[in-house]
Amino acid sequence: MPEAVLDLVIVEGPVLITVYVVAAVLFVYLLGREASVGWAMTAIVVIVVGAMIGGALLWASVNVLDLFGGPVSDAAWLWVPAATGACMLAVWNLWRSRWWRKLIALLAIPVFAATAVLGINASYGIDRTLGDLLDVSTAKPLDIRDPGVDPPPADPAEPLYATWTAPEGMPSKGEVGYPVPAVPNTASGFGARPAELYLPPAALVEDPPRLPLVIMMMGQPGSPDATFIAEVLDGFAAEHEGLAPIALVIDQLGDPTEDPLCLDTDRGEVETYVMQDVLPWARLHLNVLQGAKSTTVAGYSNGGGCAAYFGAKYPESFGNLLAISPTEYAGVENRSETLREVFRGDQAKYDAVKPENIMDAKAPYPDSTAIFAVGELDHAYVAGTRRLADAATAAGMSTTFFEVPGGDHGATTLIGGLEKGFEVLYPRLGLEAPPEG
Repeated sequence: MPEAVLDLVIVEGPVLITVYVVAAVLFVYLLGREASVGWAMTAIVVIVVGAMIGGALLWASVNVLDLFGGPVSDAAWLWVPAATGACMLAVWNLWRSRWWRKLIALLAIPVFAATAVLGINASYGIDRTLGDLLDVSTAKPLDIRDPGVDPPPADPAEPLYATWTAPEGMPSKGEVGYPVPAVPNTASGFGARPAELYLPPAALVEDPPRLPLVIMMMGQPGSPDATFIAEVLDGFAAEHEGLAPIALVIDQLGDPTEDPLCLDTDRGEVETYVMQDVLPWARLHLNVLQGAKSTTVAGYSNGGGCAAYFGAKYPESFGNLLAISPTEYAGVENRSETLREVFRGDQAKYDAVKPENIMDAKAPYPDSTAIFAVGELDHAYVAGTRRLADAATAAGMSTTFFEVPGGDHGATTLIGGLEKGFEVLYPRLGLEAPPEG
């Protein structure tokens, strides 16, 4: 598929509006088959029955089969019944009709289905392009600018904001792409999809400073997409002379339809991948500061749960954790199945990997900062996120809990959570002066 097609924006703008208009025109055409009371009553019954079937199928997919790894957006409960009702109307138009009406009815079915998919996708706002939705990246290769120093030097005593002056000609924005060479999986053998790397403006100059490191993970289904964190960090860099963390967005899933739980299990050795493949590689080959205080593990949704886990278990590696709309613990959406299939029924073993229990066991945390953000309207995640924040506070972490105003489980919360997170982290990372008092 041509790159220009994959880069089409599908969460707003002309493409989305065109699809909506085409679907509406087809629906009106199919609805206007006859000008009679009998047909009107038939059409109403057909649409209602179709909508009920769609609602039932979605309910079973979410609550019985758990095909989506948790709750779905409110928009899905509108779009799916609407699409199945419209499709049923199209099917009804196949009987006792002219050949061209049959043809239009057949063409309308995939259009209605695609409209629902795009409408639901737009409600989340995470997969912003067609390529994102199809899990086909159009990111370009990006030189990691390996400093070539082994071992890396010790972190400087003074914070960057006090010593850095942006040189002339520094780019106004950072760069995003696949790191070249790629992140290896030598220790874990985990089949991760290619990571994406964000280099801020200060990393792109001739003699760049060592910068803080962020390792981030996105949700499920999802892909290692660095564009969201790049957008937020570019905004911070513009206000801080090009200074921002280097962000490596990695894949903790392997397959977007599977959840390896960020653990070492039969589903894949994700924990080994993060701790023995990704983190050592990043610290050696990226121009980053080495200390835990300068290293952040971040994540959204499924990735947010991973961030809470790694931040709780490895404070000596990750001095900061930023969890946005996190799953409370591994497999929380289908805990009985997870207990049975992953932990072989061993409840104690399962409990031991829950971040709240890890925090309680490892407390106190003398120098850990934790930010937990969740959408104000993300009702399925608010309580779990607050419990994680409360556990972090009780364990001695410097904790911030933030509800994104008007946010649900989508892009608004992701961006709002990142903005709040780095607002808290910038002074700690040495990228701006700490607040007075």
